[in-house]
Amino acid sequence: MSLELFNTLSRRVEPFTVRDPAGRKVGMYCCGPTVHDHAHIGNFKTFVLADFVRRYLEFRGYEVTHVMNITDVEDKIIRRVRETGQSLREYTGRYESAFLEDHRALNCLPPHHLPRATEYVPEIVTLIGRLLERGLAYQATDGSVYFSIEKYQGCGCRYGQLLNLNLEQMRPGGRVGADEYDKEAVADFALWKARVPEDGEVFWPSPWGEGRPGWHIECSAMGMKLLGPSFDLHLGGEDLVFPHHEDEIAQSEGAGVQVPGERFVRHWIHGAFLLVEGRKMSKSLGNFFTLRDLLAKGFGGREIRYLLLTAHYRESFNFTLDGLAGARTALARFDECGRRLEELAGGVEAAAEPGLVGRFTEALDDDLNASAAWGAIFEWVREQNRLMAEGRLPAVEAAAAFAAWRLVGGTLGLLVSTVVEVPAEVQALADQRLAARKAKDFKQADVLRDQLKALGWVVEDTPKGPKLKRI
Repeated sequence: MSLELFNTLSRRVEPFTVRDPAGRKVGMYCCGPTVHDHAHIGNFKTFVLADFVRRYLEFRGYEVTHVMNITDVEDKIIRRVRETGQSLREYTGRYESAFLEDHRALNCLPPHHLPRATEYVPEIVTLIGRLLERGLAYQATDGSVYFSIEKYQGCGCRYGQLLNLNLEQMRPGGRVGADEYDKEAVADFALWKARVPEDGEVFWPSPWGEGRPGWHIECSAMGMKLLGPSFDLHLGGEDLVFPHHEDEIAQSEGAGVQVPGERFVRHWIHGAFLLVEGRKMSKSLGNFFTLRDLLAKGFGGREIRYLLLTAHYRESFNFTLDGLAGARTALARFDECGRRLEELAGGVEAAAEPGLVGRFTEALDDDLNASAAWGAIFEWVREQNRLMAEGRLPAVEAAAAFAAWRLVGGTLGLLVSTVVEVPAEVQALADQRLAARKAKDFKQADVLRDQLKALGWVVEDTPKGPKLKRI
């Protein structure tokens, strides 16, 4: 079976095909963070999805070029710069660094390209100029430049490719200058926003006067500069379908830079909304969490990543603190199985056994069917534990099973080293306990066992000697 994914453009699950004649190279763009504050857990659902899609494509043998932009100029940012008195780079740099730190905490691979919008103003100006030349944009009296939906439709293009729009009811022809506006309002949107006093020192020169880019044009310019006028895959949250991604298509294809017959993007993937404790995130409801809020509660990035990957990406997912506790238990079970398999393998190396890998691949080839993939993993772990308990797993089979788990765990981004680093204090107590047992001082051994437990460790007495495990 080949990989099939739901394409928002066609509104159906279809085979994933790429522009590369050899069928291997993939250009992939994910809309990144707007660095005006710390990213919340709903934002990271999208970024974990993008990382997972990249890892799975690489698992399937594709060569992925992953681009994720940094939006470092827009209305909220300018307002915060004005309020704090900081420079644009000082203000956005703080939140950009925090985002990248959080991104790493979730074990997301760094994108191959991480462009900032402010570094691509020349490319943005060039793209706007082309739209003006083609008659699809116009300059308003205040110097701002707008994209004309009416002119775009008039040249035979369709506005509303990612979703069906009733343009008659949605009042085309008005102007929207803000970076944020209601999704039910269709209007000409700003490509270039003329400088106003409130912008302070945040502006750039252009043929139309001083100003700054509109939000939508930034992604088009960066994506086409780094991946070409046509590329394979564009990801984002479902809240970006309209207007952001619809406007990306309009201005990118309106520029007429694609080879005849090619689209701006072949496949569009959108992740569903995240609910927290059954409701939409809201600070007033007390269920609004940044990643740092959850880390401060004692949860790890790996547990958060696991929970975000348990639901199908197109289904709204209820993120709960109880779910995170369950994630901790599940990961401990996986880790213990991997540790025992590695121990049984005893240094023997083998190719990954095909059973788990085959079932995992079959599930994820079906539009990234997470529930089926996790079902295969849990069933496989139960079987490996049963075989090990019965003593029916020879070293070479254990090595093949361990190789399979490493391959699958790595693709999920959940693999950790099975080598446990034991603090010196803990090892000293374990050594004292062993000495007490050898001296048949079982009372002292029990005291030392309790001290280890208080430090978060437990000792398992095995035929090969005591083994320390984290609780």
